[in-house]
Amino acid sequence: MRLHFLSGLPRSGSTLLAALLKQNPSCHVLVHSPVNRIFNAVRTGMSELEAPLAITNEQRLRLLNGVFDGYFADVTSEVVIDSHRYWHYDLAALDLLRPQAKVICCVRSPAWILDSTERLVQKSPLHNARMMGTGVSQSVYDRVEQMMGPHYLGGPLRGFRQAWFGDHARKLVVVRYDSLAERPAETMSRLYALLGEPPFVHDVDHVSHEEPELDRHLGLPDMHTVRGPISMVRRQTVLPPEVFKQYDNSFWDQPAANPRNVAVI
Repeated sequence: MRLHFLSGLPRSGSTLLAALLKQNPSCHVLVHSPVNRIFNAVRTGMSELEAPLAITNEQRLRLLNGVFDGYFADVTSEVVIDSHRYWHYDLAALDLLRPQAKVICCVRSPAWILDSTERLVQKSPLHNARMMGTGVSQSVYDRVEQMMGPHYLGGPLRGFRQAWFGDHARKLVVVRYDSLAERPAETMSRLYALLGEPPFVHDVDHVSHEEPELDRHLGLPDMHTVRGPISMVRRQTVLPPEVFKQYDNSFWDQPAANPRNVAVI
């Protein structure tokens, strides 16, 4: 089993990318996986009370690798891609456990992420998005502040900057939302090459994926809905201009800000 990880920023194309990868019969793709939580629960358990005295580093490696081997033991596909928003926090550990694995990070201008999420909120005024708190009418300014907190965009963005500038940045493969939306076939071809996996021709005109139960739980209908064909929609932002300007910063597009030569598609 060849294992890779799908991570990155919210509303940046990870569900679309996973839906495309699921077309490939050689790939087993988990769009929303519990493996990251299990992995971190095991790692936390090995650090509690008297456990550190009884566990060697070799045993730690076996136990953590056992999370992957055990969870995917029944999978017959050649490639497994496990998706979770926080895998890019753990590049150092993943490098020890799975040296050949890559962590795919989907990225998008934070301003457009905020815009995309705000559109979903305004589209469903009878729902209350869990990330926005409860019981209080909010303005877009309040919602942006909530979204930039640690549990939605702010945390993953800081984690991505850590990964980007860190010693294990070579494990990253960064996929820009604009690239996936504008040039899906070319983007997928480059992605397979960077993963070291055989190419596959995707049907970019017929892509679909839904997570209705999860979206109801989040209070944001269509949060994880994908319907083809894939295309880039140009539109005017719903954010106030000063808010959009404040967060319209895609540092990964600046060659001078890429000291580790991270692969960006």
